[in-house]
Amino acid sequence: MTTDTGKTVFSGTGRFCRTGAAVVLLAISGCSSTHIEGATPVAATDGPKNTGTYPNLNIPPQAAAEQFTEAEKNARLAQLKADAQAQGAKGGAVKVANPAALSTLAKQHGTDALKQIEAKCDPALDPSCK
Repeated sequence: MTTDTGKTVFSGTGRFCRTGAAVVLLAISGCSSTHIEGATPVAATDGPKNTGTYPNLNIPPQAAAEQFTEAEKNARLAQLKADAQAQGAKGGAVKVANPAALSTLAKQHGTDALKQIEAKCDPALDPSCK
């Protein structure tokens, strides 16, 4: 009984699988390397640095740019509100001059588009194409 088990484990297709696995492992270990020629040292990179002390939260952070004054803030807000009101006045209710013309356009648009696609013509390039 041991002989039969030994034959199936150590010979036949099992041997080819073990050989294939060994080749793959050798290829992986041979391809990996520890070259550090192009690596950047960690200390040379920009970023947070551990100074070994806690930050002093009582010191206010310095602003990157000059801050708006109260007068500048109010002037910009007034300009934004004026622009919003002007935009609202332009975009009031949409008035349709001729609803029947729009209904006709809606009915014909699909067939006209299919004709243009099938004819492979572009009305932007060829005005006579319909």
